[in-house]
Amino acid sequence: METVKVSPKFQVVIPRAVRESMGIKAGQRIQVIQYDNCIELVPVKPIKKMRGFLKGINTTVPRERDRV
Repeated sequence: METVKVSPKFQVVIPRAVRESMGIKAGQRIQVIQYDNCIELVPVKPIKKMRGFLKGINTTVPRERDRV
């Protein structure tokens, strides 16, 4: 686990190993989510790159009659 230091301007540097493993590039947008006592950083991906990421998902889920 890596640790970072918050600068006087409240900035942090994402460690190189994390950036490389996640494919984060300079200028990329990252969503910041706060829950309980945690902060989560989630890279925002263009919708075109999301195409097909659910390939192979099971779609034979039983549905309620009013939802078909």
